[in-house]
Amino acid sequence: MRNFFASRWGPVAAGGAIGLVASILQLAGNPPNMGLCVACFGRDIAGALGLHRAAVAQYLRPEIPAIVLGGFLAARLSGEGVSRGGSSPHVRFALGLCAAVGALVFLGCPWRGLLRLAGGDANALVGGLGLVLGIAAGVAFLRSGFGLGRAYPLHGGGAWLAPVAALALLVLLGARASFGPGAAVFFSETGPGAQRAAPWAGAAAGLAVGFLAQRSRFCTMGAFRDLILTRDAHLLRGVAALTGVALVVNLATGRFHAGFAGQPIAHADHVWNLLGMVLAGLAFTLAGGCPGRQLVLAGEGNADSGVFVAGLLAGAALAHNFALVSTPAGAAPAAPVAVGAGLLFCAWVGFAHRERTS
Repeated sequence: MRNFFASRWGPVAAGGAIGLVASILQLAGNPPNMGLCVACFGRDIAGALGLHRAAVAQYLRPEIPAIVLGGFLAARLSGEGVSRGGSSPHVRFALGLCAAVGALVFLGCPWRGLLRLAGGDANALVGGLGLVLGIAAGVAFLRSGFGLGRAYPLHGGGAWLAPVAALALLVLLGARASFGPGAAVFFSETGPGAQRAAPWAGAAAGLAVGFLAQRSRFCTMGAFRDLILTRDAHLLRGVAALTGVALVVNLATGRFHAGFAGQPIAHADHVWNLLGMVLAGLAFTLAGGCPGRQLVLAGEGNADSGVFVAGLLAGAALAHNFALVSTPAGAAPAAPVAVGAGLLFCAWVGFAHRERTS
């Protein structure tokens, strides 16, 4: 099994499984073209916990904590669950925040970008171009010696923090917990937050995705980074499999609708679709992984990835609280300022953290 996931078919199997699972979750009740999206589902979790109060985006999505637990189980079974961290945590938190803002200006993480493309949303081509440009900019920093420093082994129960937090979220969801009138946990009655598959289905799907992604090292950012940096297409096969499987399911179920206009939970403001994902792609590259990969690494015991995920949740809350999230009408009025500031910050991080040699 270890050899299979290390082979060329490992990422293909993981990517295909993600595409299939996401498509099934859409059929089971998750939002269209959003069967599995780390940015959007993280936003819903932030809303459910009261970190923002957008009533249409509040739900403890079980897929996200289940991905963490799937990564945890896979790492433990393979002997790879090692607690480590301490590599520029404050910078990683801020990168997670920037990535969330960029993704919510586009309206989707890289996984959702591929699912939107498989559903016929041509706006995803623009966002995909932005993602690749952002990753290419990050690769330029990597080539110039960029690094956030070394991670160190952490003693104590550090490896258990992310899995315990993930399990706590699932318990709150299962109990449909409420801490009083006007207090968390919040559940949307309308909008995307109210479109959801059965909790057990979302949890099972997340566990499977987390397990397979951990074993195969599946990462959309890593796929394009490796192709640009070393001409290695190993992980890119998984990206193609994810898109291809989702496309086949959409065609078979009549859910493929090609075009720019009228796409579900999307907009056709091409400039900010592009630049939002430039920001996200650059932040992912500097932090060392796409949101899905960061969830899996957090499950393994990587505290640095846990900090990045916390930044994603904070960024999602900030984006809603300051009206930065796009709507079907286009980018929000304040979004250009936020994206510009994020790009400047990421550029500063890239230049300031280059290793200097004599």
